[in-house]
Amino acid sequence: MLRELRTRIESFPLATPFRISRGVRTVAEVVEVTVEAGGVFGRGEAVPYARYGETLESVTKQVEGIRDAFGKGLTRTELQQSLPAGAARNAVDCALWDLESKLGEAPTTLCGLKPVATALTIGIDTPDAMGRQAKRLANAPVVKVKLDAGDVEACLRAIRHAAPNPDLIVDPNESWDIKLLQSLQPLLEELRVAFVEQPLPSSEDARLAELVRRVPVCADESCHTSDDLDRLSGLYDIVNIKLDKTGGLTEAFRLLQAAREKKFGIMVGCMISSSLSIVPALQIAMQADYIDLDGPVWLKNDRTGGVSVKDGWMMPPEPGFWGTAEAVPLL
Repeated sequence: MLRELRTRIESFPLATPFRISRGVRTVAEVVEVTVEAGGVFGRGEAVPYARYGETLESVTKQVEGIRDAFGKGLTRTELQQSLPAGAARNAVDCALWDLESKLGEAPTTLCGLKPVATALTIGIDTPDAMGRQAKRLANAPVVKVKLDAGDVEACLRAIRHAAPNPDLIVDPNESWDIKLLQSLQPLLEELRVAFVEQPLPSSEDARLAELVRRVPVCADESCHTSDDLDRLSGLYDIVNIKLDKTGGLTEAFRLLQAAREKKFGIMVGCMISSSLSIVPALQIAMQADYIDLDGPVWLKNDRTGGVSVKDGWMMPPEPGFWGTAEAVPLL
């Protein structure tokens, strides 16, 4: 059977700028991979991340580098050794899951998708502005707050005052130090913060052993694949599974199982992306404790037929968007 692989770079302007501790984004740039076998197509999407030394060009080059091997029958299992964990492998792996599912060759049936509660994110701004954003999200089940090391208490109090009911996730994106994290424990507990995501630089994970914690801590930049879990045990309570870090759904399933066995809580997250990145991650979301898949919410225009979000609830895509899993109706 003839097999072909194609890549394409796509840009999705954001509806509003997205600010975290590392900078501001106004557009989501992704690499789309399409694989074909016998006239059946599979698609995957990846978001190159500068934090890990990735660019659109480097990810595209990685994917193009396996074109010949793919044409000769490269399998998903072989892909795990052909490319390292990261955005390039993610795009190809998810495209192969899509293809195999449509050909009836996937090793497991993709589970039916149902509406899930996803975190909605508030980007870094002044306390007043973040409070206004929080007021608009007051009815959402989960709100995620991006912070740096400035005005932490003022921002969090403004947000909790404006949105007293949602679960709160705080994400400093590695911008805190252990002294600040420890000093904030009483405030985090008072404001009923569910957990803090990656407060310290990943290079300082060991410092978490000093923390007298009042709220759990989640590993994001510190956790890529199942190989990281032994190192993170005793330091983190939760791990954030992102397909662009695991290198696709194949390793994401492995990480999910291994993390459960080691008694970690499970979060599934995403980059700012289109629905093509999100729908494969919904397979992990069906089994996660916390879901943060609001990447497409930030786009002016998402892909046709993708997910939709209303009041913090994510609705499945239209049939055939990716894979063969059908939406499960609400009872």
